[in-house]
Amino acid sequence: MTLLYWAVGLAAMIMAASTLALWSYGRFARLARGATAHALPRQPDATPLDRIVAPLEAAHADRTGLANVLDGREAFALRALSARAAGRSLDMMYYLWRDDMTGRLLARELIAAADRGVRVRLVLDDINVQGFDPSYLALDDHPNIEVRLFNPIRNRHGALRRGLEILLGIVRFNRRLHSKMWIADGRLGVIGGRNVGDSDFDAVGRRARRRKRDARDADLLMAGAALGEAERLFDAYWNSGITLPISALWKGHVTSLDWLRRRLDDTLAGQRVRGYLGQALGTARTLPGRPDTAADDLAPRARSLRWTDTARVLADPPEKALGSGRSEWMPEAMQPLFDGARESLQLATPYFVPGRDGMATLRRLLGRGIRLSVVTNALSATNHIIVHGAYRRYRRPLLAAGAQLYEFAPGRPRQRATRSEPHAMLHAKYFIVDRRLALVGSFNFDMRSIFLNTEMGVVFEEPVLVEELARDFDSMIAPGQSYTLSLETGQLRWVSPLKGGAVSLDREPGAPRLRRAITWAIGHLPIHSYL
Repeated sequence: MTLLYWAVGLAAMIMAASTLALWSYGRFARLARGATAHALPRQPDATPLDRIVAPLEAAHADRTGLANVLDGREAFALRALSARAAGRSLDMMYYLWRDDMTGRLLARELIAAADRGVRVRLVLDDINVQGFDPSYLALDDHPNIEVRLFNPIRNRHGALRRGLEILLGIVRFNRRLHSKMWIADGRLGVIGGRNVGDSDFDAVGRRARRRKRDARDADLLMAGAALGEAERLFDAYWNSGITLPISALWKGHVTSLDWLRRRLDDTLAGQRVRGYLGQALGTARTLPGRPDTAADDLAPRARSLRWTDTARVLADPPEKALGSGRSEWMPEAMQPLFDGARESLQLATPYFVPGRDGMATLRRLLGRGIRLSVVTNALSATNHIIVHGAYRRYRRPLLAAGAQLYEFAPGRPRQRATRSEPHAMLHAKYFIVDRRLALVGSFNFDMRSIFLNTEMGVVFEEPVLVEELARDFDSMIAPGQSYTLSLETGQLRWVSPLKGGAVSLDREPGAPRLRRAITWAIGHLPIHSYL
């Protein structure tokens, strides 16, 4: 009994300390929140982007212009060129902005835009900022740039204090911003699944491919009505008490914008950088360039947009980080899209942990005769083996119910389950209903996206773009890109054609024994709601 009393007392002390920590953080956040600001009003022809897009919007009143962005280098070019052409504002929200070649190139572009008088607002999830504060503080020191962090840790230095804050506030800390958007002058935007970094923009060098791989992803280039919805969403996050200025977390900090400028300029010195810029932008010139030149490069891309009145933004409110307002969460808006399927549902998701409710939805669709196809990362390709461990328990029941499952692992099919190094991983997140309707965004079909992370996406019914995504899906599940999963007398098999036959394995292809053992153990732990 004495041991029980001690356990109850310790639990009570931890709960009290956690409650006090959450109250203290809430009080700090109310005092530290930044000044309210909103998207700047559009003008008819004040900036190069106004002059390109305004006539297109006028010709397609109350419609949204869209284009799929499936190529990584094109995704980089659109961000770089739109920043270069901006004359009024840049509003960006990202889960991750890497300190690598492309991350530095785009950071340099932000500074160049701010030097021209462009107002730059950048919202980043704090979990990937920790350890890189000096660079972001230096960026924030520019008079036209403000950096705010979503759900940030208050203790920025001192591992013990930071660890204690995380431990006592684990419920709050576990909720992260996962949305991605880039909006220039309120005229052109890029929204989808890509973060900012070399792996997102097909820029991983050969020497680095043992440590990381290029990510196959999907974005949308946007203009018009739905981009206005995205602007309002950005303002909601910017002005929420959950998003705090980085400067408020570092009182009395000493940083140097000049130091950051020199560091970013040094990035351009290498031959690899010049080669990449030549491939991505169609020229070997270095960034930044002239706004009118960038506008000329963007004009044909803007004119190629497909205009539709069916596009709308689906998104979680920032209050999801507090666990409140579930009726307004993105999964609630997505459910009718799935329920409306009449023939087929195709899911491309790097992480697939549907949970009990998700499984109920998928089984209900399969019971109605809907063809369900899912492509996710193979164990050899995934960058989150813990999440893969949770996913593995859903394979057999879905296959038994009639679903088609594919595991993405591009490269030569393996004759046996030995170690391999796929040259890419799946990071695209899109859903296609009846090859008629599509949703592209940041939402993974996993428990984190459903319950913990804040997500966003764009749903639309434009036939040409939906068919383009469907062809992309078909190419991902093709032989040499993915393994097809099947059940043979209750045993999982991974199948891929080979010359003169097919390879069929009873263990995860290309994954070493330790990696398989870890995922097996994770699959038996009660932690799936956090994955």
